[in-house]
Formats: sequence, structure tokens, C-alpha cells
Amino acid sequence: MVTNWLRKNLKGDPVLWGIVVLFSLISIAVVYSATGTLAYKSRGGNTEYFLFKHSSLIVLGLLFMWLAHRIDYRHYSRISLYALLASVPLLIFTFVMGSTLNEASRWLTIPVINQTFQPSDLAKLALITHLASMLSRRQQHVGDFKTTLLPVMLWVGVICGLIILSNASTALLLFATCLLLMFIGRVPLKQMAVMVAIGVVVGGVGLASGQRWKTVQSRVESFTDKSKPVPFQLEHAYIAEATGGLFGKGPGKSTERNIMPHPYSDFIYAIIIEEYGLFGGVVVLFLYLAFLYRGLKTVMNSYGAFGGLLSAGLTFSLVLQAMVNMGVAVGLGPITGLPLPLLSMGGTSLIFTGISIGIILAVSRGEREIRPMSDQPADTARIPKVAIS
Repeated sequence: MVTNWLRKNLKGDPVLWGIVVLFSLISIAVVYSATGTLAYKSRGGNTEYFLFKHSSLIVLGLLFMWLAHRIDYRHYSRISLYALLASVPLLIFTFVMGSTLNEASRWLTIPVINQTFQPSDLAKLALITHLASMLSRRQQHVGDFKTTLLPVMLWVGVICGLIILSNASTALLLFATCLLLMFIGRVPLKQMAVMVAIGVVVGGVGLASGQRWKTVQSRVESFTDKSKPVPFQLEHAYIAEATGGLFGKGPGKSTERNIMPHPYSDFIYAIIIEEYGLFGGVVVLFLYLAFLYRGLKTVMNSYGAFGGLLSAGLTFSLVLQAMVNMGVAVGLGPITGLPLPLLSMGGTSLIFTGISIGIILAVSRGEREIRPMSDQPADTARIPKVAIS
């Protein structure tokens, strides 16, 4: 009976569903451990406060994922432009009047519920979706500068340029994802080189005129100049990883969580290794690689270009962020401030992550159940699969 209910209500790739559920369980356990000290100090000893809050947000994210996967994924092509148009004023308003944390205005406070969210999460999802839509509709003219590159360049430049004013790492990662999507969408390398050159100029101007230039400069110098001391948080991340050993200290037994400023977000991977050891760290890495594989399998099985490009863009966006976060935690790159998707404690970002995964599941569901709509662009419907090489 339970099996029949699951088959009826949970469509799409079952393996992907399983991976997300595993991530959710791991996240609840690790965030509960990592926030114990914070909860004790800030909530009068109520160490379960963040456990219930984070668990509620994960359930809410799973609900949005379920809702998103029930929608025909081709509808997202139609609403992506409106989401982008809404993102631009939101990003500008956030930069000028948003809530400030760590010397950066990235958050807007939603009235009544008093919950903050980052408009960059909406902008990132909207840009990837609209870029997939633009490239799929222009597959027959993908080499034309005016028809293809110009509108792509406009939207990528505007969105990434606005995000980099207050969040350099998110903007750079989004720009890299867009380049990957253009490569998969068969945009000629010469045009991509033009895109990179324009991105360097726009990014440089955005950094110079935004809020994060000094922070970016300091973090890059700390990583490249070995004569400088290791940043405090990174130093204790190293200690956590070094003392974790092969199988870790055990759940809830981290000591560095009491010292690190934000062990539940940017450096939660270090806490995972400290408590679950190298084995736990490898398991988490394997889960992200499995997520990447299932996402790319959806790309390969896609009927039209839009579904394949959409699934590829969202999959790469999540996995690239995960790889960057884990790389920073083990010293392979400068500190970025990016959370670990699906695992770090978060607010509305968990909802947008759930929507992104729900769209990937909608693509995998749609390719099995849905046939092309009569009003779908003809040049999109004729592409049997998206090129990935």
C-alpha cells in the first residue's frame, strides 16, 4: 500500500528522491550537533530550538520540491522571464536598503512573518531557467551573435553584475554555471570567449563599486600568501578535520563547534569530518557525485533541448556550489562564504534548493509521461536530445 502511494505521488527519478532524503536526514543530525552551543547561549539553554526550526524548513523545502515536481517543466520556460524581471528591482533594493550582515546587504526581510531571504536565490534560479529557455529556442541560430549571444549576454551581465555588488562568490559561481550551460547548448567557443571577456569587465566594475572588494582581496591574499596566518575559522576547520580520524569522534561530540563562529553553515563539512571521520566525508562527497550522475542522466534522457539544458543548469549549480564549499573546508581554495547545499542550516535558501531539485525531478518525470505541447516552439521539439559534448 505504501509502495503504491509512493509511486502515485512521488514521480520522477526514484534514486534522486532517495539521495535528497538521505541528505535531509544527515543535515538534521549535523545541524543539531553544530548548533548546540549557539542554541544554549542565545536561546536560554533550549538546545532543541534550531533542531525544530531547521527540521521545519527542511520539511517545507521538501514540500516545495514535491509541488515543483508535479508541474509540467515546460511551464517554467514561460514564467522565467517574469521571475527575472522581478529579480532586478529586488536585487537593487536589497543592495541599497537590504538587511546587512558581515558588511554585505544580501537579505530582505519579509513583513508579517519576519523571515529574511536572499533575492539572489530567486535571481539564480530564474536566470538558469531563462537561459535554458533562450538557448533551446535558438538551437537553429545558436551561432548568431545578435540572435543568441546578445540577449544571453544582457541577462547574464545584468543579474551577475547586480549580485556581485554584495555577493561575489555567488555571482562568480552563477557565471561559471551559465558558461557551462552555453557550452552544453552548443554556443561557439568564440562567442563564449567574448562572454568571458565581458564578464571580467562587468565583474571588475561590480567588485570595485560594490561592498565586497576588500573582503575578496583579503581572502585571496590569505590563500595565496602562505606567510600570512591562516584565518581563524579555517584554522579550526583544519583542526576539526585532523582530529576526526577515519571514523570520527561520534555524533554530537565535536569540540570545534564550540569555537568556530559559523560551524552550521559555511564550514559544516569540517564538522561532518570531525564527527564522522574521513568515512563520513567520503560518503557526503559520493552523494553529491551520485546527485550529479542522476541529474546528467536526466539530461541524456531528455526529449527536447529545454528539459536537458534546464536539468543540466540546475544540477551543475548545486553540485558546483557543494564542491567549492568542500574544497574551501579542506584548504583547496580561498574562503567564499557559500553554504553547503542540502546540508547547511539555512532559511528560504532551503526552499529555493527544494524548488530547483523539484524542477529536475519534473524534467525526469515529464520525459517519461509528457509528450510535446502543441504550442511548443518547433525548433525546440525537433531536438531529440541536448548536446553534451
